[in-house]
Amino acid sequence: MIGLDTNVIVRYLTQDDPLQSRIANEILERRLTPEKPGFLCVVTMVEIVWVLDRAYGLTDQEIAAALERMLQTDVLLIEHEQEIFTAMIALKERRGTFADALIAALDAKAGCRRTLTFDQKVMRLPAFEPAQTP
Repeated sequence: MIGLDTNVIVRYLTQDDPLQSRIANEILERRLTPEKPGFLCVVTMVEIVWVLDRAYGLTDQEIAAALERMLQTDVLLIEHEQEIFTAMIALKERRGTFADALIAALDAKAGCRRTLTFDQKVMRLPAFEPAQTP
């Protein structure tokens, strides 16, 4: 297994740099196999979403489609795959940001009943609750 940084995946998805995209294609399409997959940690997944949104201006639907393709490939091993999937669905259905939905999913996996927040926009996700004095 080999770890992959955000920029390798972004080059593969966007094909925006002739040299780096060719190398990324070679890695993802020829070097990686189901037996020797590329590893994407949860931080890398969050960075990928951030870069696709902020630097490339992709829509939530386009980002969700890219995430879905990554989740479906057999040459990538994605840390917390189920929670990434849950966050991707929330993004796709416009129930919240990818990062907020991922926080909720990871907190739930850790056994949290709720996640307290001051962020009113995140209340669209049922796992969050307003932080207030008892």
